[in-house]
Amino acid sequence: MSDTLLHLYEVLDAAFGPQHWWPGEARDETIVGAVLTQNTAWRNVERAIDRLKSANVLTLEVMRTLDEADLAELIRPAGTYRVKARRLKALVLWIYDRCDGDLDTLFAEDPATLRAGLLGVPGVGPETADAIMLYAGSIPTFVVDAYTLRVLRRHFVIDDAARYDDTQALFHRHLDRDADMFGQYHALFVELGKRFCSPRAACDACPLRDWPRDASL
Repeated sequence: MSDTLLHLYEVLDAAFGPQHWWPGEARDETIVGAVLTQNTAWRNVERAIDRLKSANVLTLEVMRTLDEADLAELIRPAGTYRVKARRLKALVLWIYDRCDGDLDTLFAEDPATLRAGLLGVPGVGPETADAIMLYAGSIPTFVVDAYTLRVLRRHFVIDDAARYDDTQALFHRHLDRDADMFGQYHALFVELGKRFCSPRAACDACPLRDWPRDASL
């Protein structure tokens, strides 16, 4: 399995090159983006981020005291904006309760303890928690998303029964824990999913076209 995962990475890396993920300029922005990207396209997140920047509120310190209704209106382009505003406020308040907003202290925590804490925040699931840890904290934890699951199932790396934790464990068990590689690998799955491995697959032009596959999965 180690050889398979490494080969898959090499093929995608050769096809798409460095992805420079996460597309955020600062850790605060990355944390906010990890919540805003839930169930929406990244272009909508970018619009919401731009509105937060224009209003000079794209910091955890400012969001801590920002009225939730005002925050919701600013992030409206990201969809389900009232829900996401509530989740952002909960996350920011948790960070301040945890470490008084000091992200260096937060990300110096034991990773398992930190992840459990993040998962205890309302609206923060495994993908969001892992994205925050990997992209804002440089903690080598693998982010699994819908693209990852679809690609791996179609190419028989995992079966239909595999879920988030099963898939993440596969990467943790068989690859070196390297934050840069994990970030690039996740980004490569996203690029592959957007360009070729959508629900209606475009296998003929795909970098994995020579791999065994079932595009119906």
